[in-house]
Amino acid sequence: METVIENIPPAKPKWLKVKLPIGQKYTELRGLVDKYSLNTICTSGSCPNMGECWGEGTATFMILGNVCTRSCGFCGVKTGRPETVDWDEPEKVARSIKIMNIKHAVITSVDRDDLKDGGSIIWIETVKAIRRMNPNTTLETLIPDFQGIERNIDRIVEANPEVVSHNVETVRRLTREVRIQAKYDRSLEVLRYLKEKGINRTKSGIMLGLGETEEEVYQTMRDLRNANVDVVTIGQYLQPSKKHLPVKEFITPELFAKYEKFGLELGFRHVESGPLVRSSYKAQKHIL
Repeated sequence: METVIENIPPAKPKWLKVKLPIGQKYTELRGLVDKYSLNTICTSGSCPNMGECWGEGTATFMILGNVCTRSCGFCGVKTGRPETVDWDEPEKVARSIKIMNIKHAVITSVDRDDLKDGGSIIWIETVKAIRRMNPNTTLETLIPDFQGIERNIDRIVEANPEVVSHNVETVRRLTREVRIQAKYDRSLEVLRYLKEKGINRTKSGIMLGLGETEEEVYQTMRDLRNANVDVVTIGQYLQPSKKHLPVKEFITPELFAKYEKFGLELGFRHVESGPLVRSSYKAQKHIL
């Protein structure tokens, strides 16, 4: 009797192989990160584009700790009871950006549903500290949904970074499985609200390879454009550990190129679409 083995993940294709980061700028920044124990998502998340981004003077920092109140099936960040808020964090992040001489900084955070303000006060204080200490550095804030509470989102609007991004992460049908405590329509409403409140450049991102269909990706892009989103990033989902959702499919570079063409035809100002694309990939270009 033939043995049928199920749930074997597909073999990783050659186009996902990453070159080791090199270059003088990367080497300098790597030395500073190690010397001063600076916390960047680039290093802690082992981002495949770290060398390229650092070479262009871009880096991503995570605030509000490293424990999330949500348990998304795709994310490698720890879930549980977060630590108390570090009110010195805004100054620490601003100082890190100054030490690294970052031209364009991306700030993100865990979800803090345990806090009444959702962490939005630390968010605005971080932006203020960065502006004060690094007046020539441009900013992108990659925010959580703040449970859709407008007074918390308004604090981000008040801070007025050059780009505000919030990721829908996946298609509508898979949202409940992939983003357990999140809602697809709530994310769209957050993005629409940001634009209505006067944010100059809004942005969102999706991961592929979780079982979505091609038409579902097109519809997600339409939904984002209907919410007046300016920039979309599309990349390949990679499983952080065996406890996380498996990769159902590795999307070909040709299909990523097809999605990019479709997105530009829809009217997005920028579309970053490729196997190794992550939320902050080429972020410095998205302010233009």
